[in-house]
Amino acid sequence: MPRLAIVYLSTQGSTKMMAEAIAKGAREKHIDVDIDNFYEWDPADVAKYDAICIGSSTFYYTMLEPIAKFLDKLIDIGIEGKLGAAFGSYGWSGEAPVQIAEKLRKAGLEVIDPVLRIQYIPNEKDLAECIRLGKDLAIKMKKKD
Repeated sequence: MPRLAIVYLSTQGSTKMMAEAIAKGAREKHIDVDIDNFYEWDPADVAKYDAICIGSSTFYYTMLEPIAKFLDKLIDIGIEGKLGAAFGSYGWSGEAPVQIAEKLRKAGLEVIDPVLRIQYIPNEKDLAECIRLGKDLAIKMKKKD
């Protein structure tokens, strides 16, 4: 069964809510999903998954520094050819998910568009979009398998 890693850094819980909804969508399409905040992941382990979904809230117009460093380590290991997705919550500007997607593309991943950005705390409609991203990832993963 294809495997999806969902790695996130959430400062206020909104990006975590998004990650959980993405995982739910992928599981509904029978994908093996492991999800946790980045502190619990080793980049070498993440690199072994078929698809990688990374989320960060936006802080001062950029992704949070710890997730940026994690992403750099992951890219250094080598993740080209995999499927990727980026997501995150924001209060004002929302650049982090776009920046994550750009880094993943430069590393050779096929990144699902559009990048998922949600302002403030996700509502039911927002969470439905997250579930849809999880399902879209799962469908693409099965096509690559």
